[in-house]
Amino acid sequence: MPDTASHRLHPKAPGTAAGIDETLIRSVVETFYSRVRGDALLGPIFQAAVADWPEHFNKLTDFWSSLTLMSGRYKGNPFEAHLPLPRLGDEHFTTWLRLFDQTLGELCTPEQAEVFRIRAGRVAESLNMGLAIRRGEALPSVRRH
Repeated sequence: MPDTASHRLHPKAPGTAAGIDETLIRSVVETFYSRVRGDALLGPIFQAAVADWPEHFNKLTDFWSSLTLMSGRYKGNPFEAHLPLPRLGDEHFTTWLRLFDQTLGELCTPEQAEVFRIRAGRVAESLNMGLAIRRGEALPSVRRH
């Protein structure tokens, strides 16, 4: 569980007004990535890349806490973390967003889901574009279906 004493939440964090808390973030992360692990397209990529799922859940919880609650806990570099993976493209990110939306629909109020969705869309677009630029490819466009 995060050390909230050393990571005070920002009063203007978008998730605060929507009622997002650390317990919900952890639930979203664990439910979503369980779904990802079982997906035919994404599962094999994640299974090959992640050796320690509890540690990965902690890192992802910190990531989403930083994005939604402005906790500042996440100190990693998502772009660098995804570079060594097999080629990821539109289909991967669209599937990732679809599974994320499904999870949010089950666990969140509409207002909470919207906070997560906006940030997830930005994450997917940024990673997809950044990886394409690094590979010298045409810029992709990630869209929810």
